[in-house]
Parts: sequence; C-alpha cells; structure tokens
Amino acid sequence: MMQELAALISQYGLLIVFALVLLEQLGLPLPAMPALIIAGAIAARGELSLPALFGSAVLACLIGDAAWYAAGRSYGNRVLKTLCRVSLSPDICVNQAHANFDRWGMGLLVIAKYVPGLSTVAPPLAGTMRVGWRAFMLFDGIGTMLWSATGLGAGYLMHTQIAVLLAQAERLGTGVLVLVAAIAAGYVATKWWKRRRLLAMVRSARIDVDELHTLMSSGAQPLIVDLRPTTARRFDPRTIPGAVPVELRAIPRNFRPAPSPDQDIIIFCTCPNEAGAARAARLLMERGYARVRTLQGGFDAWIAAGHGTQTFSAAVA
Repeated sequence: MMQELAALISQYGLLIVFALVLLEQLGLPLPAMPALIIAGAIAARGELSLPALFGSAVLACLIGDAAWYAAGRSYGNRVLKTLCRVSLSPDICVNQAHANFDRWGMGLLVIAKYVPGLSTVAPPLAGTMRVGWRAFMLFDGIGTMLWSATGLGAGYLMHTQIAVLLAQAERLGTGVLVLVAAIAAGYVATKWWKRRRLLAMVRSARIDVDELHTLMSSGAQPLIVDLRPTTARRFDPRTIPGAVPVELRAIPRNFRPAPSPDQDIIIFCTCPNEAGAARAARLLMERGYARVRTLQGGFDAWIAAGHGTQTFSAAVA
C-alpha cells in the first residue's frame, strides 16, 4: 500500500503535492508535510523535479494563504471567530491569535506553518490587522518557502532511510494503516475532549452582561479584567468602565488580581465561547480565587446591549 502511494506520487507528484498543500492551507486536516517528504525522496531518485515540486508547493501555499488574507480584510474578526468555533483546539481563539501577533509581529507569518493551529489563523489575522499586500506576500512567502524546503529537503537528504521505511511498511501491510488511523483518531478524540471540558467549565462559571451591569449599579466593585490583547485594544480603545487590561500570559507569573479570594472577578475577551477568558479563569481558580466568572458574549455582547463604555486611557487612570 505504501509503495503504491509512493508510485502514485512518483507519477502524479506535482498535482498531488499541489492539491494536498492547497487543501491543507485552506483548513482541511490533510497530510501535506508527509507528502512533501515522500516527494523529496522520490526526487532524489531522479523521478521528479525538485525545483518543480518546490514551486508547486509554494504556489499552493500562497494561493490558500491569499484567500484567507482576503477574507480577513473583508470580514475582519468574524473570520477568526468562525475558525475558533470549528477548531478542535481550545488554544486557537481570537485572543490567542492577536496575542501571537503582538509578540511576533510580521514574523508570525514566517513561523506560522511550523506551529500547530497557526497555519490557518495567521493569514486572516494579517488581513484583519490591515497588513499591506506587499508586506503580507513578502513575509508569508518567506515562511512558505522555508516550510516547503524543510519537507522536500528532509525527504531528499534522507531518501535512503525513507525507502527502507516504505519497504517495511509494505511488508506490514494494512496493519500500518490501522495504526496510523488509530493514532489520528486518538489525537482528534483528545482534542475534542479538551474542548468539551473547557466549554463545560465556561458554561458553569459565567455571567451575562445584564447581570454584570446590575452588579455594578448596585454599588458592588467587581474586578473586571479586559483580556483583549494590545492590538485589539488599539483598534477599539473602548472598554467596560473600570476594567483592568491584562495579558493572558501575565496571569500565571505576576498578576495579583484581588486582595481577597472572595472578591468577584469578571473576565472578558473577544473569543467565541469565551475560550481565552475561560483559560484565564481556570488559572485564577487554581490559585485559590473562588468567585471568578467569564462574561457571556464578551465585550461584543456588552456593546450590543447598549451599556456604557469608557476609553482605555480613562480605564487606566
């Protein structure tokens, strides 16, 4: 079976590499990198052109990334929120995407394809951030060429070992396919379970915007944490009155939110299902803060309800 796959790539290598890479960049869970490695090994035997394979992979990446970039420019955070809703990984959310951009800047496009979950998110994020076409194509092109060269180069350099592995896999027959399928199923099941657990925690510890508004109007002084990253606050400097801006990565290290563990702490972000806020709430609960809740619908729900806001500078003051 594996030898037949290698023979198929040997015969239709350019088309297969182009199709797998393009579909993976569009968001489908397809094995583009293993295909690149096998194609590189076949190219080492002289059966395929290495430059042609490289060009095919780069072109497919750029087409897929350009489509996501255009969607981000046209629809903004709605594209990122959609990706967040369908992602099995609880780490992929609007907040985390913006935080990564804050940390890496345009370099995020260079490393995105090496980081699970970022490959699909980075191009629409660049569009949302109104990165120029030329800058996007430059940095995304660098990342695309490095990623493509990594897969093809690994196969080209280790073609002998890969040929041995393919031969051994052929002798094992369908057992290899069953093992690979079991590993893939286990990975998906683990991601699904983690997401369900996170969403269950969110539903059990949340407050809606009207309840928060009533709590604030009653004279109570809950600590409201604005978990949106710097770039998101730069685009929209409004916030809930009295909210404190905090980065998610600061919470485990040095964030001391309240003098008493019994004080109400309300956390909001821009993620669908409050995924980023839920991660922050879990970290605070682990440190002994009992009254931690996420704001249902986040800041978008607060705005939609017509409740008052203040600017970020006023909140800091």
